[in-house]
Amino acid sequence: MLLYGGTFDPVHAGHLAVARAARDELGATVHLLPAADPPHRDATGADAAQRVHMLELAITDEQGRGEPGLVVDTRELARAGASYTVDTLREVRAELGPDAPLAWITGDDSFRSLPDWHGWQALFDLAHFVVALRPGHSLDDLPPALAARAAARWVERPADLLAAPAGSLYRLHFPPRPESASAIRRDLAAGQAPAGLPAAVERFIRVTGLYGAGV
Repeated sequence: MLLYGGTFDPVHAGHLAVARAARDELGATVHLLPAADPPHRDATGADAAQRVHMLELAITDEQGRGEPGLVVDTRELARAGASYTVDTLREVRAELGPDAPLAWITGDDSFRSLPDWHGWQALFDLAHFVVALRPGHSLDDLPPALAARAAARWVERPADLLAAPAGSLYRLHFPPRPESASAIRRDLAAGQAPAGLPAAVERFIRVTGLYGAGV
């Protein structure tokens, strides 16, 4: 099982590229988990219900068919209080049992900040990490605490993630993606046409006026 958490504020082509690369390379369904109340970020431009709706629009075609291998998972919205990854992984691990492989997808920048996450040292006992590595970036100079924790955990083959329920690290390579949620929000507020928004998502944003956008 693959979990991909984030604010998705708004979801864009870069997010979808990571989800699709993980789905295709690892051969598993990706659960997109919009965060309800992320403790590490300011208030978002869209509320949780709007972000969920945009995710659903992004993975549904014009005929109403969902994209295979991608699903929206709203479990973090049902939990009161701050949205911590460790709590989500404990919940999913309890559902799957102790032996099922489970992986959390994260970007390389986010992975570098892992020592700042709530309960971060427990994460390796709960899941594997699939780190989406941008072209031209590396993970050779991780913070010392994380480097020590990550030592000898890297695996090279998708099949290696199936050999244990948790504890391994896998580099996911994907083509360059220029999209940025913050840049998209700025472009919308400035009346410009942002790059990288799925068409249905952009229509929803303009109709509702999210991020200061207009029709």
